[in-house]
Amino acid sequence: MTKRASDVSVSPPRRRSKYTLAPLVLIAANVVLFSLFFVWPAVIGLVYSFTNYTGVGAFQFVGLDNYQNLFGDSIFYDALGRTLLYAVLVVPLNFVLSLLIANLVVSKQAKGASIARVVFFIPWLISPIVVGVLWRWLFGENFGLINYVIEKLGGDPIAWQSNADLSLGVVVMAGAWWGTAFSMLLFIAAIKNVPTSYYEAASLDGAGPWRQFISITLPSIAPTSFIVILLNTINAMKEYPLFLALNNGGPGTSNNLLVQYIYQTGFKTGQIGYASAASFVLMLILMAVAIIQLIVNRRMENR
Repeated sequence: MTKRASDVSVSPPRRRSKYTLAPLVLIAANVVLFSLFFVWPAVIGLVYSFTNYTGVGAFQFVGLDNYQNLFGDSIFYDALGRTLLYAVLVVPLNFVLSLLIANLVVSKQAKGASIARVVFFIPWLISPIVVGVLWRWLFGENFGLINYVIEKLGGDPIAWQSNADLSLGVVVMAGAWWGTAFSMLLFIAAIKNVPTSYYEAASLDGAGPWRQFISITLPSIAPTSFIVILLNTINAMKEYPLFLALNNGGPGTSNNLLVQYIYQTGFKTGQIGYASAASFVLMLILMAVAIIQLIVNRRMENR
């Protein structure tokens, strides 16, 4: 009695095992790198945060003393407040600029969209240190291009560096200019994925460009907006090289951010244990921000 063709089981080809092994190898490489450059330093930092380690020699465990001293440190609170202020200023500005540019670039009426993308993406290719130097040349009080133009027009030079508020404002503009490129690319990809039939139907109903943007574009790109806000918030909370190159946290220490405070405490005063405790507080803040934004995003998606 012969079996029907449908009853004969076909064994998977041996070549399939290669395709199963390849992802495992790639994932294993990432796991090793993640463990080596993130998990292990994090574990070491957590251990140091409970010690009086100075960077050399032996150390002693001091329990929660570093955390208790940190929560009573007014300089830490000042640095944390300026970090939050910088994030509150630069993240919305970055969001609005990148979304505006992305809409203009993908517009059917836009001319030279390909060239515009390259031009707007150039800042992202520049190191934050170089960005800081460029903006310092622009807004330097004694040698900056902006004050030179103002003086040529008959005005008085502006204290871009010696005024704490203006100095922070310059860094906010530089940070938004630098970070807009990456966010713009994310928004361009998201806007292009919105079905054109939505806009065609809205046009038939008489909806104008602004109504289409509010009712179609913004809801459709909500997941991308969440990613942009989350990434920019984390980057802003960890900002350091831009401040270092532009005004070194000045004038004086008025614009020292939390990462700069951690660096100075750990490497200039040799309080590695104390700086590690501050680092973990920053990590907990970033995790809290990410969790809150994730909860808000899920609630908005479930509506």
